[in-house]
Amino acid sequence: MTNSNSDAAVGEHARRGKVAGGEALEALRDAGGEIVEIKKILPRGRFGAERVAIWTDGACSGNPGPGGWGAVLTFGAQRKELSGGEPATTNNRMELMAAIRALESLPRPCEADVYTDSAYLRGGITKWLQRWKKNRWKRADGEPVKNLELWQRLEAAAAAQKVHWHSIEGHAGDANNGRADELARQGMRPYLETS
Repeated sequence: MTNSNSDAAVGEHARRGKVAGGEALEALRDAGGEIVEIKKILPRGRFGAERVAIWTDGACSGNPGPGGWGAVLTFGAQRKELSGGEPATTNNRMELMAAIRALESLPRPCEADVYTDSAYLRGGITKWLQRWKKNRWKRADGEPVKNLELWQRLEAAAAAQKVHWHSIEGHAGDANNGRADELARQGMRPYLETS
C-alpha cells in the first residue's frame, strides 16, 4: 500500500551541499538526474522546521465598522508584511484575521513565536478554546462563542505549526508591533474611503 506523500517523491532525490559563503543548498533532481529545483536549507528549530517571529494587529473604525489587519513575519534577515481589511467588521475579528493569515501564509510547518497586544486573541487561543470546544462552542455564560468560524480557522492554522503565543503591550515602542498596527490601518483605509 502506498501513500500520496511517497508517490509524490518517487523518481526524485536530493543532493545537499555548501556553496561559497557556507550557505547550504539542496538540489532536487528528477528520475533522469536533471535538477528541477534548488532551494536554501534553512536552520532548523525544535519542531524540525524554521523558527519564525510574527507580530499581528487589528484595527477597526467604529467597532463595528471598516476594519483592517496587519502582520509582520521575520526569519533571520528575511521579512514579510501582510495586510487586508473588510468593509464591516469588529476589532476582535481583525485581531483574529491577522494571526490566521500570518499562520496560513507559512509555506511549511515551522516553529513560530506570535506576538500580539490583543488579550482577546491570546486568551482565546491559550486559555478559553479548549473549554469552548468541551462546552460545544458555548461560553461559561451559556452564550455561543462569537467569531466561531474564525476561532476554528485559527485553531487549524495553529495546529499545522508549533506556535508560542506572547503578549506584548500595544503602542509601547516595539517597532514590529508598531508596523503591524500601520499595516492594519493600511488594510482598513480603502474601506474608510467608501463608507
